[in-house]
Amino acid sequence: MASNNTRMIRIFDTTLRDGEQSPGASMNVEEKLMIAKQLARLGVDVIEAGFAYSSPGDFEAVRQVAQTVEGPTVCSLARAKPEDITRAWEALKGAPKVRIHTFLSTSDIHLKHQFRMTRDEALKRAVEMVRFARGYVDDVEFSPMDASRSDPAYLYEVLEAVIEAGAGTVNIPDTVGYAAPQEFGLLIRGIREKVRNSTQAVISVHCHNDLGLAVANSLAAVLEGAGQVECTINGIGERAGNAALEEIAMGLRTRKDFYGADTAIRTEEISKTSRLVSKITGMVIQPNKAIVGANAFAHTSGIHQDGLLKEKSTYEIMRPESIGLVQSTLIMGKLSGRHAFRKRIEELGYKPSEEEMNRAFERVKKLADQKKEIYEEDLEVIISEEVARIPERVVLKALQIESGTNRVPTATVELEIDGRLVTQTGTGDGPVDAAYRTIAAMTQAKSHLLSYAVKAITGGTDAQGEVSVRLEEGGKTAIGHGADTDIIVASAKAYLNAINKLAFWTSKEADPAKKVGLI
Repeated sequence: MASNNTRMIRIFDTTLRDGEQSPGASMNVEEKLMIAKQLARLGVDVIEAGFAYSSPGDFEAVRQVAQTVEGPTVCSLARAKPEDITRAWEALKGAPKVRIHTFLSTSDIHLKHQFRMTRDEALKRAVEMVRFARGYVDDVEFSPMDASRSDPAYLYEVLEAVIEAGAGTVNIPDTVGYAAPQEFGLLIRGIREKVRNSTQAVISVHCHNDLGLAVANSLAAVLEGAGQVECTINGIGERAGNAALEEIAMGLRTRKDFYGADTAIRTEEISKTSRLVSKITGMVIQPNKAIVGANAFAHTSGIHQDGLLKEKSTYEIMRPESIGLVQSTLIMGKLSGRHAFRKRIEELGYKPSEEEMNRAFERVKKLADQKKEIYEEDLEVIISEEVARIPERVVLKALQIESGTNRVPTATVELEIDGRLVTQTGTGDGPVDAAYRTIAAMTQAKSHLLSYAVKAITGGTDAQGEVSVRLEEGGKTAIGHGADTDIIVASAKAYLNAINKLAFWTSKEADPAKKVGLI
């Protein structure tokens, strides 16, 4: 718990909006909803669920998150245009806690080359649009894009005007990751001291990581009085990404003595949230990533190990348990029943439909025949795939692989395509390539494989392997996932999952990659 002298910093999570702008990280509505529910369990204050005007998919994601997720304020981004703001309101209306976040640049380089507006025109537009948004909601946030490269005097003028117009939060973006921590801290101090009505709004920051300084800049801003930090899980986002939520939260919690600040984040949910976002986006976490990397709590140095055995505080400033990183726990066995399964699913925070529960239970029972023990991580993968399932035009029915040192890799694949069974045999450079080439020929897919990643979900030689692939076809990108104790089968499942997503999005005439370069 925070002491009386500890300031509580709001955490504004933009994983579903800015995070989704990572190349290839587009998510469907079900996946966004799953992440949003986990963000609520994590304890974020605000969820930026999307940019409602940008596409029908984003609109629906904002609407469903606003109507379904309890706890955090749900926010939609909107350009400083009436049609954007109205569309944001249409997605948010009827929900209990909502915010409209509108933005317009204040840097001369953006105003001249991107917006083709004068400073006076931009100031007038910003004020008008904040007032327009206030006509819909009480909670309005305004961001002067590229604030860190703006003339401070003009920035102060704009901020004072939008606060006067009703903005309850003013967010200061380091849009291109240009600022240095000392410089950015001084900018926040200047706003606090020179914007006449700055105490009437929360000062927020939104830092990009182009120079690797997003977290450092955000924490420097907190020291100078910022009351909200905008960040993403695992630091994902366009280009080099955003400030990482887990680093902000644990930085403040671990060094509360220095910052005099903390957050309401339930840090024990960090590891689970990180795994979920990594799985859904297909973005693998580097092993040496702070807080959530595989090596974050690993000690190989003999001196370190000796110190830890004697006293953990010698080399461990955080406990693994503090972020929910505990030893894999056996949760299901071959003889476990449906009631025990449902109880464990609900304890993990999921509330699947009866159909989703039945499919997941059948997969667990099948898995129990393949491996001795089923762990929480296994269950998370299975239930998340079933909850976020999209209509499958193509289903894997059977796969047989022949491969060896003196044999041409050959795959025989049986698929159900639009209800019709089809079998075909093909070859490739390796077993996975043979399977992919055969599936592509059977489905007439013209997609290009951008990435392929595989990892073990738990330890042991009988562990499930999880495969993530990224496919591109016709300007659209889709991420596919597959899990199985047989890594070739998992690879085929992941490939088909991506193919089905591309087919589904094409049939909906939606472009999941349609995004606008934003703050």
